[in-house]
Amino acid sequence: MSNRSFYVRAIWDPEENLFYSESNIIGLHLEAPTFEEFEQVLMDVAPDLIVANHLTESELANTPLRDLVPAIVIEKQLAKAS
Repeated sequence: MSNRSFYVRAIWDPEENLFYSESNIIGLHLEAPTFEEFEQVLMDVAPDLIVANHLTESELANTPLRDLVPAIVIEKQLAKAS
């Protein structure tokens, strides 16, 4: 796994009244009405998506667990800059 650090931005959309995600985790697309719900869903699905979409079977079989655990950074943004 070349990338051991992943980011997720929780961006507030005032028109839709929800947070949506922007991320470098393949397959991650989230929407939630509160940041707390967003964060909860993120922590439930992000690790599985990283394993499924960012690791090869060889990496999973031959790499110590401590070296497989990535960093996930979540950023909360209240509005996009104009």
